[in-house]
Amino acid sequence: MRRELVVEGIVQGVGFRPFVYRLARDHRLAGWVCNDERGVVIAVEGAPEEVAAFERELRERPPALAVVTRVSGRDVPPIGEAEFRIVASQRGEERVAAVPADAATCAACRADILDPANRRYRYPFTNCTHCGPRFTIIKDIPYDRPMTTMAAFPMCPECEREYHDPADRRFHAQPNACPACGPSVRLVDAAGRDLCSPAAWLEEAAARLRAGQIVAVKGIGAFHLACDATNEEAVARLRRVKHRRHRPFALMARDLETVRRVAEVSPAEERALTSPAAPIVLLRRLRDPDLPVAPSVAPGVDTLGIMLPYTPLHILLLQEAPPLLVMTSGNPSGLPVQYREEEALTDLADLADAFLIHNRPIHVPCDDSVVQVVDGEVRFLRRSRGYVPREVPVPAPPGGPAPAVLGVGGDLKNTFCLLQGRRAVLSQHLGDLETAEAQANYRRALDHLQRLTGIRPTVAACDLHPGYHSAALARTLGAEAVIPVQHHHAHLAACLAENGWEGEAIGLVLDGTGYGTDGAIWGFEVLAGGFEGFRRVAHLAYSPLPGSEAAVRHPLRTAAGMLWAHLGEEALERLAALHPDRAGEIANVRRLLAAGLNCPPAGTAGPALPGGGGGPGTCPWGRAQGRGAPSRGGGGQGG
Repeated sequence: MRRELVVEGIVQGVGFRPFVYRLARDHRLAGWVCNDERGVVIAVEGAPEEVAAFERELRERPPALAVVTRVSGRDVPPIGEAEFRIVASQRGEERVAAVPADAATCAACRADILDPANRRYRYPFTNCTHCGPRFTIIKDIPYDRPMTTMAAFPMCPECEREYHDPADRRFHAQPNACPACGPSVRLVDAAGRDLCSPAAWLEEAAARLRAGQIVAVKGIGAFHLACDATNEEAVARLRRVKHRRHRPFALMARDLETVRRVAEVSPAEERALTSPAAPIVLLRRLRDPDLPVAPSVAPGVDTLGIMLPYTPLHILLLQEAPPLLVMTSGNPSGLPVQYREEEALTDLADLADAFLIHNRPIHVPCDDSVVQVVDGEVRFLRRSRGYVPREVPVPAPPGGPAPAVLGVGGDLKNTFCLLQGRRAVLSQHLGDLETAEAQANYRRALDHLQRLTGIRPTVAACDLHPGYHSAALARTLGAEAVIPVQHHHAHLAACLAENGWEGEAIGLVLDGTGYGTDGAIWGFEVLAGGFEGFRRVAHLAYSPLPGSEAAVRHPLRTAAGMLWAHLGEEALERLAALHPDRAGEIANVRRLLAAGLNCPPAGTAGPALPGGGGGPGTCPWGRAQGRGAPSRGGGGQGG
């Protein structure tokens, strides 16, 4: 018998075709396999019992990085094929294939780069079908080398042999490369001049980190700024040059043993750290660490945001450099993360002493993900590298088929969402949208994800606030309809969708600020409703909000407005006495309140109450955005 199958899901770039090839050979089946815009297409021919066993195993034990969402098949007449082949990918119009996320270096590739006898010893771009860059190098689908930034690097004969050998784990590994044919690394200054010979990049970069310098490191999806996390002088300097007063820095540790020298690690947290996504994981600090962390890494909080090396370049660097590095997003204050050498050398010139760069282009930037383990389950604080563009299943649209929708996201810590039917594809973390550079980066990311998913939205949903940059963007993207959505209703609907709840619910939404349907600033809401609408059941009593939504970044203003409204002017005098270091700021806020200038009514308390979420070590008046919550949620969120 002969059977044709279409496998949908994350099945390109994860070793699926080699897996199918070996499975077909094991069952003595003829036919072929290829990629197309739908996913992986298979034709198998042979004994009926072997075809049935093949299809069963295909569904039950796909490759580790694959996520199979659907397998459809049909019987067709046999044609008498004699062998099984991997054939060239097909290109068509309908696009439903899911693109894989970037995956951390696997154990086998790690062993290769640390083995002096291996031809990839110390090669920083080693990968296989189980690991390496995917989303950040893909230009278009189907996922084949010509559609990636590796197209500029033809494989040498030895890599070609691996690529075509069904028994090799690099069989059809699209980014496959070695020192003879692949990308290379340089250590340069801000003018692009080499600081050492090409062969000495690792030793020289590590030496500079040991000496307390700041090194800009080009990774898989962006640049990082790195320094020795145990060197207070180096970390304090990084804070100064990056204009980052209090927000915690993320760390990269050499290995799990190093992580355990500074933080508690539960089994669930270990699984998150060592997963293919390799996110930053928030961990509780040890009171008496074996490895002293510089005070300026995460001042005033009892957590550390730590990740393990997830590329060969990072693994090699951490072998030679100090075992714990600050590894924070490589961007000047207010600008998107840097991912191109030209811009990085210019924009980071005043921040870094040296630049570790390479010539494998990053097609789209993708910042690190940040997670926290709660009750044994991973909770996202930032869903980005390692997870994007993995689809999120959501309930079917109420009332039957619906148009494709773009959820443009908010102005702060933006991500957008493409929705078609039950497919929700979230973008990588894009940061704040207040600058022209950030908005241009947003448009590039949107164009890229639309191209990969084939989702072309005709409806755009944006925040109700008329002054948001994201709302203005929504009106320029060519959608047939732009639908404003109240900020806190969006939070309620997102919570329902994430939990698969299709009916109505009562939601308590505690958030910084959001433009309300009455023109006031909301932020402490009890809402009843579902996807299609809501009722505001209760809310916090309104108080003046000095500076309007600037209070999101300066939570003391929210507190001052509440004190003024409920306890009078004397309360601000007491507040200034309690915080003499901020007396000038309090005096300015007091003048705004007295004059009633730019003080809209607001029912929000999220950023004003430093103990609002409970827990020890709360930060005083939330000195930075996101830090008004207790310190258990503070470490490493900044990347």
